[in-house]
Amino acid sequence: MADAESTIALSIGSQRISMAVFDPTKGGGLILKSYGSQSILADPAQEMTRLPQITLAVKELATALKVQKQKVRYSMSGQSVFTRFMKLPPLDEDNIDELVQFEAQQHVPFPIEEVIWDWAMLDSTGPEKEVALVAIKRDALTEINQTVAEAGIGTREVDAAPMALYNAFRYNYPGEDAPVLLMDVGAKATNLVYVEGTRLFTRSIAVGAASVTTAIAKEYNISFAEAEGQKVSNGVVSLGGGHTSQLDEATAQLATVIRNALNRLPAEVARTNNYYRSQQEGSAPAKVYLAGGGANLPYMPEFLEEKLRIPIEVFNPLQRVTVGKAIDVEQIGAEAHMLGELVGLALRGVDEAPIKIDLVPDVVASERATAQRKPFLLAAAVIMIASFAIWALSKSTHAVTAEEEAGKMDREKNTLAGPAGKIDRQAKRQADLQALGDSYAGQQAMRVKWIDLLGEIKGYFNSQDVWITDFEPVGMHKAGDEKSSRPRAQQSFGNANYGQSALNDLKRSGAPAPVSRGRGRGRSQGPSIPEPPADAINAIRITGFWKSEPGAVTKIVEKIKADQAGDDALFILKRNPADMKSEDLTTAEILPVYQSSISDANKLAEQFVMILPLKNPISVK
Repeated sequence: MADAESTIALSIGSQRISMAVFDPTKGGGLILKSYGSQSILADPAQEMTRLPQITLAVKELATALKVQKQKVRYSMSGQSVFTRFMKLPPLDEDNIDELVQFEAQQHVPFPIEEVIWDWAMLDSTGPEKEVALVAIKRDALTEINQTVAEAGIGTREVDAAPMALYNAFRYNYPGEDAPVLLMDVGAKATNLVYVEGTRLFTRSIAVGAASVTTAIAKEYNISFAEAEGQKVSNGVVSLGGGHTSQLDEATAQLATVIRNALNRLPAEVARTNNYYRSQQEGSAPAKVYLAGGGANLPYMPEFLEEKLRIPIEVFNPLQRVTVGKAIDVEQIGAEAHMLGELVGLALRGVDEAPIKIDLVPDVVASERATAQRKPFLLAAAVIMIASFAIWALSKSTHAVTAEEEAGKMDREKNTLAGPAGKIDRQAKRQADLQALGDSYAGQQAMRVKWIDLLGEIKGYFNSQDVWITDFEPVGMHKAGDEKSSRPRAQQSFGNANYGQSALNDLKRSGAPAPVSRGRGRGRSQGPSIPEPPADAINAIRITGFWKSEPGAVTKIVEKIKADQAGDDALFILKRNPADMKSEDLTTAEILPVYQSSISDANKLAEQFVMILPLKNPISVK
C-alpha cells in the first residue's frame, strides 16, 4: 500500500552520501522535491574513519532538507549483502515461505541466527517459482543503522542497492525488452544488474572508482585525498589508437595510470556475462546502461564500449520523475545517473516497486512490534480509565447513601433466612473456577507437548535433501491402516473465529471393543491393540519432497525406529502400540506415498507422505 506522505530516500555509498525527498503524484508517480549530496574523502578501506563522516554527512543533509527526526528508506551496498536466486518446485503459495526458510538455512554462508534476511517472488512464466533471497550480517546492519540513528533520523525500510536499482530501471524503461546490463560503478564496488524482460540477476564485483584513486596515490606517492583531487580535476581514461598523443605529458601519464587501474573492471564484467549465460541460462546483454559516480570520469563510456564491444548508454532514472521547482536543474542534470538507488527507494512509497526487500534491523523490528501493540494498550488504558471513573462515581454515590443503606440492613437482617442457598451458590462458583483452572493447566501441558513434538520433527528432518510442505495432525489412526486416519484440522482452520475450535469433532458412539491380535497357536497374544482415541490426535501425517540422495527419507524412518524404545520417545512404529515387542510397521505402511528413486531425470524432486503414530495421543478437548 502506498504511503500517503513524502518519502525520504538515503543512499550511503563508500565516498558519496545522497538524500532526496519525493512527493507522490495523484497518478501514483514521483516528484523530486529536494535533493542534496556530500562527499567523503576517507579511504573506503578505512571503515573506522568512514562511519563518523557518514553520521556527520547524513546529519547535515537531514538539516539542509529539513527532515530531522523523520524516518528514511536507505539501501545497503551490493557488496555488503548476500544474494541468491533460487528456483522452487511448483508448490502451493502457502508452502513457499517455509521452503524459502529451509533453502536460506542451506545456502546462506553464515549461521542463520547471525544474519537478517528477506526474500521476494520474481515474475515467472513456467511452473517453477523463482525467488530472490537477500541476507546481510546482523552486526553489519546494526552498525550502519546505529550510524544513521546517531544522525538524528529513524529507519522506515532497508533495501539492497541492486534491488533498488532494478526497481528504478523497470519504472523508467518500461519499453526495454532486450536483455540489458545496468552497471553502477561506485567507489568501492560495481553493481551489475541483469534485466531480461521481468527476469533479474545481480552480482557485485570489488572494483570501483576508489581503486583508481588508490593507483594514483601509489604511482605518485601522495595521500588518498590528494589522489582523489587529481582524479577529479585532471583525470581522463586513456583510449586506444594513440589517444594519449593528443594530451599533454602529465595528463597522458595520469590517463594511462587510470586506464591500467580500470582494466580489471571490463574483465570482471565479461566474466560475469559468461557466467550469466552459462549458469543462469540468460542472454548476452544487447546494451549497457552506465550509472554511478564512476561514470563521471571523462571517456569512461568510450573505454567500456571499446573493451566490452557492447553499446553504452548513460542511465537516467529521472525519465518518468517530475523535477520540482526548488531543484537546481543544472546540478540534477549532471548527477542524474547517480540517483538510481534514491528513485528505487522512493518507488516503495508509491507501491511501484516490483521487488520489495526489507532488511529489518533488530531495533526497528522491536519498534514495529511495539507500534502494533499500541492500539491494544490504548484500548486497555481507556478501559482502565473508564473503570476508574465508574468506580470513583460509585464510591461517591455510596458515601452519600451509606448511612441510609446501613439503616436498611439493620431492618432487613431479621428477615433474612436460609443462608444455605447463598453458601451453595458460592460453592458452585468455586467448583466452576476449579474446573476452569484444571482445564487451563491441561491446555498448558498440551502446549508443552506440541513444542516437544515440533522440536523432535525438526531434528529428524534437518537434511538438505528432504523438506516438509505439509504437517497435519490426525485422529483415529490405526497403525498400518492409512485409511483409518481422520484429519483433525478443518478446512476453515485459518478462518476460525476467536473462541471457536478449528478441529474436527471425531467423537464416535458404539465403538467396538478392542480386538486382540495374536499371531497364531502356541504364541502369547500379548496386550490388546487399543481402539484409537476419538478425542485425541494419535498420529502426524507429513507431506514433503526429497531430492539428490535416494535413501534420504528412509534414513529418517530408520532413525525414528531406532529412537522409539526411549522413555522420552514421541513416536512408536510398532504393529501393536501397547507392545514394544510386536513387529515394526513396514516401510510401505509408514510411507504410503513414496518413490525410492527419481522417476524422471527432469524432475527436481519426488513427493512423499509419511505417517508417524504417536506413542502417547495428545488430547484436544
